[in-house]
Amino acid sequence: MIDEDKLERLMQLYTKELLRVSFYYTHNIHTAQDIVQEVFIKFYHKQVVLIDEEMKPYLLRMVINQSKDHLKSWHYRKMKIVEKMFSQSGHDPNHLILKEEKDAISEAIFSLPLKQREAITYYYFEGYTSKEISSLLKVPESTIKSRLNKGRERLREQLKMADWEALLNG
Repeated sequence: MIDEDKLERLMQLYTKELLRVSFYYTHNIHTAQDIVQEVFIKFYHKQVVLIDEEMKPYLLRMVINQSKDHLKSWHYRKMKIVEKMFSQSGHDPNHLILKEEKDAISEAIFSLPLKQREAITYYYFEGYTSKEISSLLKVPESTIKSRLNKGRERLREQLKMADWEALLNG
């Protein structure tokens, strides 16, 4: 049984990572925060009994599912349409080249299909092995390796025209 002290300890341990994972899906920090909060509330009300080693994967799975559910929701799709309609196109000429290139890399990663983006972000940004990712996403390890290779290839294609001199010297 989970009491409030244990829940608070779990929140302190895992909130940052759960936020990052949710953000990878939603691309919005406020939505990611809401999702993580909902996950902890659901987890508390379910009163699931798990050993410590099972907590993190269980919470990650809950966040992934909740994030994917959000992406399928009508509210999310409606907000994306509104954002496109009212987005301002224009660039501040004072941005540094380095920042623009880093933004280009981030944009390229976020433009990957979800399955490839999952594999890339878990592997490179979270430091998971392909075996750990396969366990987390419940797909064969060979599928994860394939997604990583396809994701890398897409990133190469998207970024091949960029001038990387500022990143190398920055």
